[in-house]
Amino acid sequence: MNKYLFSLVICLVFCFSAIGQKKQSKAKLVHKPFSIGVVDDLKSKELGEQRILNIYLPDGYQKSDTGKYPVIYLLDGSVNEDFVHIAGLVQFMNMIQAMPASIIVGIANVDRKRDFTFPTSIAQDLKSYPTTGKSAKFISFLEHELQPYITKNYRTNGHKTIIGQSLGGLLATEVLVNKPHLFNDYIIVSPSLWWNDESLLADAKKLVNTKKYDSIRVVVSVGNEGKVMEDDAATLVRILKGTSSHWPKVIEVPQPGENHATILHRAVYRALEVLNAGEKK
Repeated sequence: MNKYLFSLVICLVFCFSAIGQKKQSKAKLVHKPFSIGVVDDLKSKELGEQRILNIYLPDGYQKSDTGKYPVIYLLDGSVNEDFVHIAGLVQFMNMIQAMPASIIVGIANVDRKRDFTFPTSIAQDLKSYPTTGKSAKFISFLEHELQPYITKNYRTNGHKTIIGQSLGGLLATEVLVNKPHLFNDYIIVSPSLWWNDESLLADAKKLVNTKKYDSIRVVVSVGNEGKVMEDDAATLVRILKGTSSHWPKVIEVPQPGENHATILHRAVYRALEVLNAGEKK
């Protein structure tokens, strides 16, 4: 074999090798969906509409036939809102054994101003937010449709937590004041208690001593968010702590370095830490 023929053979070997590698690389490039749970559609008679539920399932959920899990109900639970962030926190905290594996039910929003607010007598609010004031229907949806649906279709252990921020914190506080038995733990972040001239705080003073639920725990967190919001959160804590001993364990988780836009991650992480401190994971 002369040197020219030898060079041609070598070139052909490299060419075929490169083609083979390219075909092999293309064959290995397979895109698969990345999933951390499921999306359910729930037809609500209470609300008269279809509601999307983004549901995070803990690692191993599908492999176990007997395991049962606590459920965290997340207001503002759309994928482009708080769902992915809270699912990540819960997964991380379970991974480091700081809390039990949990199911997260993210309730995707349709009209949060409508769903998270009770009626107001403030003319400017009525003008600015004309759809507001339907929280009673949303709370009925939580109680009579959503919780039974989750209990029926998922392996739950009966322990329920609600997380709400801003108007979601207002809604969580309204549930706490009027129907505290709906949840075991309340994580209330930057609640908009200014709504309707702070009338929910006035209601809380009158109603909380009429309830008796020993096992309830409440975490209230507020950042550097202005005097009204900070004072209202402090007043809520004082009202709850000032009730008779049969009322909830109230935990303050201040976040002075955070504002209304940045507080959620740190507040929820710390709340989950204190709620799960000392518990067997």
